[in-house]
Amino acid sequence: MSTALQWFKSSYSSSEGGACLEVARDATAVHIRDSKNPKGPTFTASPEAWAAFTDYAAR
Repeated sequence: MSTALQWFKSSYSSSEGGACLEVARDATAVHIRDSKNPKGPTFTASPEAWAAFTDYAAR
């Protein structure tokens, strides 16, 4: 039985629905999607790749 992913938006996201990403984690991957198109495609990254990206983006 699969468990539905729990998607989260950044606390920096506006409630007006701007250009935001949503992220969901499971045991082996980080899933990323466009908040304006939740039924659309997703991008999946390893936890290590996501951590490297967010570290880089924070600089």
